[in-house]
Amino acid sequence: MPSVVQSVAERLGRNVERVLVGKRGIVELAVVALLCEGHLLIEDVPGIGKTTLARALAQSIGGSFRRLQCTPDLLPSDVTGVSVFDQRSVDFVFRPGPIFSNVLLADEINRATPRTQSAVLEAMQEAQVSVDGVTRGLPRPFVVLATQNPVELEGTFPLPEAQLDRFLMRLSLGYPSEADEEALVMRGTPSHAEPLEPVASCEEVLAAIAESGRVRVQEDVGSYLVKIARATRADADVRLGASPRATLALHRAAQAWAATQGREYVVPDDVKRLAVPVLAHRLIASLEARLRGRDAATIVESILDTVPVPVAP
Repeated sequence: MPSVVQSVAERLGRNVERVLVGKRGIVELAVVALLCEGHLLIEDVPGIGKTTLARALAQSIGGSFRRLQCTPDLLPSDVTGVSVFDQRSVDFVFRPGPIFSNVLLADEINRATPRTQSAVLEAMQEAQVSVDGVTRGLPRPFVVLATQNPVELEGTFPLPEAQLDRFLMRLSLGYPSEADEEALVMRGTPSHAEPLEPVASCEEVLAAIAESGRVRVQEDVGSYLVKIARATRADADVRLGASPRATLALHRAAQAWAATQGREYVVPDDVKRLAVPVLAHRLIASLEARLRGRDAATIVESILDTVPVPVAP
């Protein structure tokens, strides 16, 4: 009998794949991020399906969903909310912003100014917002799904390292295969015009989050993932390595991935499967490495080839 996590993950995956064709691996990672209450940065060229993935995942859990179209004139109060004077009560009343939702889609987040980008840092780390000296909790589950276009850089504000480090994973969808693209064309309807019915409630998702957090990580596997993270700090081609927050994120993501596979324990292959999407966006490769065509993902892959994998006794 499948566990709660397996059941929720399978339903969510099948539902999202109704509108996002041929991206099973990406959908599986997005579901893992949700099961960690981890935030997701979806980076790719326009028209690939970034917004479709975010919207489909939100619709599938039946929670509150808000879309924030990021532009240079967006203010922090447009994100967090603002206190407005109410003449009837002769007092200020707080009007919550779009961040008070289960799933916040921050579309083209790199088009917002650094001041506005920083407005979501507290929410991403602590699931709360402080406005006018009052701290307000956010609904659970709470996930930020942010998209950005890495090609059109004019008029954009690159995300600082502090904010990148708060995203559990960075995913890139890539172009579909010829067969998948033909399937999209033959469908004849834009995927965003096909609203999805919820297949899991927020309560089920929270139960799955709690269950996945109880997955065992043996000492040798825990030591293995720590060595991978520490190796990024010692690599000569890395100017900024993975933080302890990144190590914890890899640990938590490996637990969720193992749970979706029906296991109550993490194996080294789980860590290897998640190392690139969890760690690569947190690293800064040196200029010399980039000139040689060695980016952060390549560095993480080479580290996985060099760190000894623990062997079961």
